[in-house]
Amino acid sequence: MIEMFDERIVATGRLPLFGFFVAFMVTFVLTRVNVRLIRADVRWWFRNVKAGDVHIHHVVFGVVLMLLGGVASLAVPDAYVGLDLAAAVVFGMGSALVLDEFALILHLSDVYWTEKGRASVDAVFVAMAVTGLLLLGIRPLGYEGIAPDHGTGLITRVYVASLAVNLVLAVVTLLKGKIWTGLIGLFMPALLIVGAIRVARPGSPWSRWRYDPGSRRYHRAVRRETRLRRPLIRAKIWVQEFIAGRHDLIPPELLQRPVDVADRARRRRMARAAEAAERRAERRAEPGAPGRA
Repeated sequence: MIEMFDERIVATGRLPLFGFFVAFMVTFVLTRVNVRLIRADVRWWFRNVKAGDVHIHHVVFGVVLMLLGGVASLAVPDAYVGLDLAAAVVFGMGSALVLDEFALILHLSDVYWTEKGRASVDAVFVAMAVTGLLLLGIRPLGYEGIAPDHGTGLITRVYVASLAVNLVLAVVTLLKGKIWTGLIGLFMPALLIVGAIRVARPGSPWSRWRYDPGSRRYHRAVRRETRLRRPLIRAKIWVQEFIAGRHDLIPPELLQRPVDVADRARRRRMARAAEAAERRAERRAEPGAPGRA
């Protein structure tokens, strides 16, 4: 196992990428365990980080770690593999914290525990899949073993043509609403051919542009979505909920809203009482003010 690791990872220069991958996965799992315990209101666990009334989301810490790791990886010379590995680990930790709140960045709203919050888990899964393929040595937008040469020979033309064809097929597949097929297909071109040929998903840009609501292709897309894709989506949601928790429950901010409203009303009453007491004190201090009988 150690010899295989040295041969596949260390010898090929993928050790920093391996550190990024491991740090990314571990940080994501620990973050989800942390937020689920906070959501469950466990007494012996931590609470949300706040500065006064401001809730500081962990995406803020992720941005700081990504900045530190990215700048450090650029500043470290190539000969210092250990420092480069440490920078990649820091960058992986920050990336996990940022992508775990990808839905918050996308919607500019705290949708962490809502249906829209599933976008964060999707983004994390996509990042893991792409990083894993890169770690295996699979190159995007090109066939393994084909590389451009320095001349103008056949290999160069084949390589450039493969890049152009794969990129076009990837764009068509993504426009058809097949996100996973399009992204993984960048590393496995055969998936792009299948995704580009098959009918688009209902509601995708390709379906809106080219499928009439009453056409045969549209009804075939709906049938395929119902029979094949819906079970896969349910299985994916089950895996997401097993790892990251349910996203269709009442958000914590809605649960806390009655408490916040009552607290604001109490503060307003106290402020009005303080103002009334101050006015009474001013009237008593005025010259010639009648004293209390």
